[in-house]
Amino acid sequence: MIRRPLAAAALALCGVGAVACGGAEVSDSKAAASGTAPRLGRPAATQDGAAGTAPSETAVPTTRTAAASETEALPLAGKVVVIDPGHNGGNFRHTKEINQLVGISNQKKACDTTGTSTNDGYTEAAFTWDVSNRLAKLLKAEGATVKLTRTRSTEWGPCINQRAAVGNKAKADAAISVHGDGAAANLRGFHIIMPKKIGGPVDPVVKDSARLGANVRDAFHSGTGLPYSNYIGKQALNYRSDLGGLNLSTVPKIFIECGNMRNAKDAARFKDSAFRAKMARSLAKGLENYLTSAR
Repeated sequence: MIRRPLAAAALALCGVGAVACGGAEVSDSKAAASGTAPRLGRPAATQDGAAGTAPSETAVPTTRTAAASETEALPLAGKVVVIDPGHNGGNFRHTKEINQLVGISNQKKACDTTGTSTNDGYTEAAFTWDVSNRLAKLLKAEGATVKLTRTRSTEWGPCINQRAAVGNKAKADAAISVHGDGAAANLRGFHIIMPKKIGGPVDPVVKDSARLGANVRDAFHSGTGLPYSNYIGKQALNYRSDLGGLNLSTVPKIFIECGNMRNAKDAARFKDSAFRAKMARSLAKGLENYLTSAR
């Protein structure tokens, strides 16, 4: 159980009518808070190191300490989780860069998009940065090693292929990309996006990704009370073959669209700091359920 923490293609937003921010694909069932100043012209750095302080390499303890024993007892000790905060706050200033095409195994797509926003301007990039950092703190408190695909919310990028590479390099036990959707204002609810087999890098982890998706779906629904999407997927589960962050992943990975930022009811929750904390706790619970369950 998760403890409470010891605390334009891209000139326009991927807004009204866009589904899942990576470019719409028809559903199987229906039819992107830092005070750091932006360094314009440079992509955001990806985080290859673990979130937090690296352990000392200069001393090897000869006896077990109480702290070490406690760490080993934490439910996610030894697990590696990669969190991908969707988009980036400076993408809109770098349309040339984010429109460059990159290979995603079965096609080429733009490096990234600007993301969407609520109707009064709260951006998807700001939302994903906030929730992802809250989630990282919770998972670390449970003993996990956590890596983020970007370290700021004021720059542009990294490209979708680079985001997938962070999880692959880390040999993550699970990876999650956090998003908010930008569909028509009368549509609402959250949904999980999982990969399909494409004859590419993701194929060996499609089954585990589906299990991860179901665990996160259940915990997010229970923990937040948000409804399943009423416009895409079946019971909030959707499979896609056109997202680079999934297609190129060699570790179990999902996307979550936490709701529709263009819908007034969903948007009110996105803008509520306490509710964002609830979202993070629910995501952490889903990840823990997946990581500690028998396969």
